[in-house]
Amino acid sequence: MTALWTRRSLLAAAPAFAVTAALGPARAATKTIRVGYQKYGTFLLLKARGNLERKLEPLGFGVTWTEFPGGPQLLEALNVGALDFGITGEAPPIFAQAAGAPLVYVANEPAAPLSEAILVRKDSPLQSVAELKGKKVGLNKGSNVHYLLVKALEKAGLAYGDTQTVFLTPSDARAAFEHGDIDAWVIWDPFQAAAEIAVEARQLANGEGLVANRQFYLGERSFTEANPAAIDAVLAAINEIDQWAKDHVDEAAKELAPAVGIPAPVLKLALGRQSWNVQPITAETVAAQQQIADTFHKLGLIPKAIKIADALRPGVTL
Repeated sequence: MTALWTRRSLLAAAPAFAVTAALGPARAATKTIRVGYQKYGTFLLLKARGNLERKLEPLGFGVTWTEFPGGPQLLEALNVGALDFGITGEAPPIFAQAAGAPLVYVANEPAAPLSEAILVRKDSPLQSVAELKGKKVGLNKGSNVHYLLVKALEKAGLAYGDTQTVFLTPSDARAAFEHGDIDAWVIWDPFQAAAEIAVEARQLANGEGLVANRQFYLGERSFTEANPAAIDAVLAAINEIDQWAKDHVDEAAKELAPAVGIPAPVLKLALGRQSWNVQPITAETVAAQQQIADTFHKLGLIPKAIKIADALRPGVTL
């Protein structure tokens, strides 16, 4: 757990911080919101089109953007005061809250259970999750797929400890997967779609019937409390992009492909499994997050019990 919150990945991102800061608005008096994103999804469209900057300019805010390889690294930056707003899946904020990060849940996207899966190579003899017993399973520690593995094993009658979990970033896991160093890979889109198309990876299971796989918009607590209008403007800009993208998947895939470095057909498959529409945090969503947190605590994956309700945006009532 401690390793998740070391400064290593933040230091690795330092050049990106410098570049984005240099590209930010020139007006010295402009306040800044520091936004973290991953190399996929509508945040890239938002960044490329400048929609967010236009929404925030009347409020006196500029924007700096920093890319992260995954949700845990993004929330590590928020934890050490280097980020104000970002998007991750369900699991990272649970690990972050347990580590004391000053995060608040601001909004979420609807469930997208098909956007993550347990993959095996096309020639693998494995045909079911139950056959993963004793096998090496690669995943990004603390990401949404961590919970998918727990629930899939549970449904198959296996305990979490019945497999050999190997913690790898998506790029390292892809290499290990193709070389046969791991028997299965638990991964999310667009990496999932890329493996399915490029190397014909097979799904042993996806999130359907097992997990919701929501995406959450998260703010740093003090920034969110001090700048509610800016947070609302960010959500409005995201929702505008969402409403366009859900009806223009082909165009969105073509527009994202150069920035992501993934072919448009792969992104089309991934985007077709994504959910769209910024939603307020509800009691149902909090209860689902609490179930994940309780499961992780029971398994010893987080060091203490937490209450998701303690990390809601100020003023939210359930």
